[in-house]
Amino acid sequence: MSQDPPAASHPPIDFVTNPEQYRHWGLSFLGSVAVLEMRVQPDQPLRPGYTLKRNSYDLGVDIELADAVQRLRFEHPEVGCVVMTSADAQVFCAGANIQMLSSSSHAHKVNFCKFTNETRNAMEDASAHSGQTYLCALAGPASGGGYELALGCDYIMLIDDGSSAVSLPELPLLGVLPGTGGLTRLVDKRRVRRDRADYFCTLPEGIRGKRALQWGLVDELVLRSRFMDLVMERAREFAGRSDRPRDAEGIILNPVPRTVEADGVRYPHLTLDIDREKRVAALSIMGPAEPQPQTPAEIRAADAEFWPLAFARQLDDALLHLRLNEEEIGTWLFTTEGDNGRLAAVDDVLVRHADDWLVREITLLLRRTLKRLDLSARSSVAQIEPGSCFTGTLLEVALAADRSYMLDGTDDDGARPAPALRLTPMNFGPLTMSNGLTRLATRFLNDPEHIERLEARAGIDLDAQAADSLGLVTFIPDEIDWEDEVRLALEERASFSPDALTGLEANLRFPGPETLETKIFGRLSAWQNWIFQRDNAAGDDGALRRYGTGRPPKFDWKRT
Repeated sequence: MSQDPPAASHPPIDFVTNPEQYRHWGLSFLGSVAVLEMRVQPDQPLRPGYTLKRNSYDLGVDIELADAVQRLRFEHPEVGCVVMTSADAQVFCAGANIQMLSSSSHAHKVNFCKFTNETRNAMEDASAHSGQTYLCALAGPASGGGYELALGCDYIMLIDDGSSAVSLPELPLLGVLPGTGGLTRLVDKRRVRRDRADYFCTLPEGIRGKRALQWGLVDELVLRSRFMDLVMERAREFAGRSDRPRDAEGIILNPVPRTVEADGVRYPHLTLDIDREKRVAALSIMGPAEPQPQTPAEIRAADAEFWPLAFARQLDDALLHLRLNEEEIGTWLFTTEGDNGRLAAVDDVLVRHADDWLVREITLLLRRTLKRLDLSARSSVAQIEPGSCFTGTLLEVALAADRSYMLDGTDDDGARPAPALRLTPMNFGPLTMSNGLTRLATRFLNDPEHIERLEARAGIDLDAQAADSLGLVTFIPDEIDWEDEVRLALEERASFSPDALTGLEANLRFPGPETLETKIFGRLSAWQNWIFQRDNAAGDDGALRRYGTGRPPKFDWKRT
């Protein structure tokens, strides 16, 4: 079995950036069209030790892309189409940087692929739900992850110059597979025939011109003399179909306020504390401390401080920090604090004004952030105690957890009332999972009619006995057993194999229909996770390590 490269000391990865800090992307605007131009700086990798040649990318490049996709949704309501292209006339993108992959730990490789996939999903989500169509303009070759980036767009235009091609060469060149959803998007999203896809994925040089168009690998083939003119013509057509309000004013996504400490991070609405000995991260979420805006105008005036938006951004930052910077912290313990009524009032605002473009974006961000929780390879436990506000949107955190414990009674001194859950309309539609179902529908696959019984109880505080009888929590210990049951659950989780837990959780979290997203992430967690560790790819003589050396890899020819 191959071993990870020797551990190196690196500063924590920071996911906070803005257009003024971008090194690898340019962002410009032409009325209702935004142009997102890839211009990767070869000498500015996220970590030293490799060069980002030919617009190849690492996590740092993708962090900037994710930020741009987010800002386009919130800060630019006038934009109905995003053109993704390259500042390099010779190449669109050579894909993920091979030296980065070969020198990174296994955990970093997998988390890099997962974040990159989530960014592609955010582009697709913007196209499907936010009225921002993504158009990819390939004025040069798109290889591997570069073509996968194009596959994340709705429409692909390829220059017809006799040499520019699209390719997924990971199998013949690297001994791995497209790690950011390439194979799945090829056959599920673009509906390319399986036999053609099989041939395409074995060609290091890829396919260009008329065959690429005929096979559905691209949507349009354009001569160089007309390329950018026709790209902009198509972009304006797509923008013209958008329902985004061109005369509206966006809000500014200021940096997420936080204080990073040695064993935690402090945010206004979230506290993250790490117990390294127990390998547990405690995430304490604070509900809104004061009444929130009630109208779209008031929400816009609140800018990025409106509680649901601020909370979603802070939780998202905390989850990414834990994924990439705290690899050995295997269990996340969620608690909440606040007033159920105040949180229910916030949910009511989101539901009543769902047609407003900004409210829509806030709800979609909450959905994407909760999906990120679902897709994280960590055990999650919800602890529901006196003073909790697991209501509506925050109840989704408990429903996303692998287990939930709710105290049946009050705390020791009885100073605070017994905990209560409250369902709101946000639990019955807006915050779907990757499988396309709500967490309640996923939870009660065997009894769909139970959802109607739950809807009848929406808006009512449910104590532990009621929550248990309705199937909303896992266990309801009384005050005598409370501390021991939660403690033992966390200790047990920490004693299990982290690899087996990752497989267990990935298999259990997404019952029901299979979607493009569940296929991509299920396969990433299973076969890509496995392939990345095999000697055929990652060993000293494997394809990843020998790429670019002129020496062919040595394969173990046994099939498993």
